[in-house]
Amino acid sequence: MIQMNRESGILFHISSLPNEYGCGSFGKEARDFVDFLKEAGFGYWQVLPFCPPDPCGSPYKSVSAFAGNSNFIDLDALYRSGLLTREELDSQRQKTPYLCDFKALKQRDALFMNASRRVSNREEIEVFVQANPMLDDYCHFMALKAVNQDRPWWEFSPECTICDDTLFMHKFIQYTFFSQWKALRTYANENGIRIIGDMPIYVDIDSADVYANRENFLLDERNNPTLVAGVPPDYFAPEGQLWGNPLYDWNYMKRDGYSWWKTRMAHTRMLFDGVRIDHFRAFSAYYAVEADAENAKNGTWMKGPGLAFIEVLKEAAKGGMIIAEDLGDIDDDVRQLVEASGFPGMRVFQFGFDSDDCYHRPHAYIPNCVAYSGTHDNNTLLGYLWELELDKKKMMLDYVGVSEEKWQEAVLPIVKCLMRSSANLVIFPLQDILAYGRDTRMNTPGVDKNNWAIRFTREQIDSIDRAYYRSLNLMFERKK
Repeated sequence: MIQMNRESGILFHISSLPNEYGCGSFGKEARDFVDFLKEAGFGYWQVLPFCPPDPCGSPYKSVSAFAGNSNFIDLDALYRSGLLTREELDSQRQKTPYLCDFKALKQRDALFMNASRRVSNREEIEVFVQANPMLDDYCHFMALKAVNQDRPWWEFSPECTICDDTLFMHKFIQYTFFSQWKALRTYANENGIRIIGDMPIYVDIDSADVYANRENFLLDERNNPTLVAGVPPDYFAPEGQLWGNPLYDWNYMKRDGYSWWKTRMAHTRMLFDGVRIDHFRAFSAYYAVEADAENAKNGTWMKGPGLAFIEVLKEAAKGGMIIAEDLGDIDDDVRQLVEASGFPGMRVFQFGFDSDDCYHRPHAYIPNCVAYSGTHDNNTLLGYLWELELDKKKMMLDYVGVSEEKWQEAVLPIVKCLMRSSANLVIFPLQDILAYGRDTRMNTPGVDKNNWAIRFTREQIDSIDRAYYRSLNLMFERKK
């Protein structure tokens, strides 16, 4: 594993970047954000999963663990290459700079179809996809869904014939996505910025992964999941979270040498300098719920693949940094697995004052951890402060040295408190650097509306005092 130096970074998804076309992209604004990170002394940019999102906008229940989100493609680059007309480009102009326009984004396939018909490098695109079998599976799967009127794969007609134009359009999308991302990541790395990606633990039942690799999942003879994923009741959701993803057949995967996971980790490392593995605790034990359950209250913990599997992941990562998301319902077995893996775990400031347990308070951080003010699933710091119970708020304000009457000014002292902690890496959602409120949070777990859509403008990002944050990074030795 990579030895973490003492550094800092920003959590900010591509979709939240400024852009003229309803969603952040790999275009100029992404390079501008790299410039911001460099000037402010940050060394890492952490993003959310790059896979296609579900109908609610979530990238954690995707149609593919390998494919790229077409919403991130830089349309201006397609126009400059002659693949889009000015009229087609202008048709994508956004209605608001503050939210992703998911409704409009769902109509982009017509645009990509036109662009794919104008390419002059068809052979290069075909070779790229053929060299990436999981992407090839995805493109064929999406072409099959199109001819089957988007029905789930278990309802596909055996007589259907794929449209060649639709198939090539999806190949074009994936080739363009990965080509543009490679250029952006190269730019970031050349400017001293490393990218941390995010690997969702599960995939959707109606996905290319399950369709093409059914033996890897717990399905019955009719291809229905026998058990599905979720988590028991917790701080976020009193009835638990019923995710509904099919569970892995770990016994089969072990016999197969975990080949699917090896390919997935190698693919992820191709994309990123490091990766946060979502719901890492499932490798110790995972929560299984009956497929027809109404909620996740009555699930069962089942044994995960354990340390032998972790060693396989390490080898496949080829030295890249892996962050273990060890939050939620954690027991000693999970803690021992994280420690044995050598991966840094996570500490979240907002969890530090919910009880007398000091684990998430900055004075208790160890060097081999990644400390966060909050995650994509948390409220913003300002929103958290606003809603915190009075006794907990007083304890937290005392901790960072802010008087009760000035609680609204506590965000920066919290940032400084994390900066001076022993954690080798600290990460801040951009919302917390801007000291924004609850209305800018990314996601509320267990709620299927009004999530994943928040975006920011150039003016908002430009309002951040780069020199000040650079001085903080220098002061606390997070920037040389």
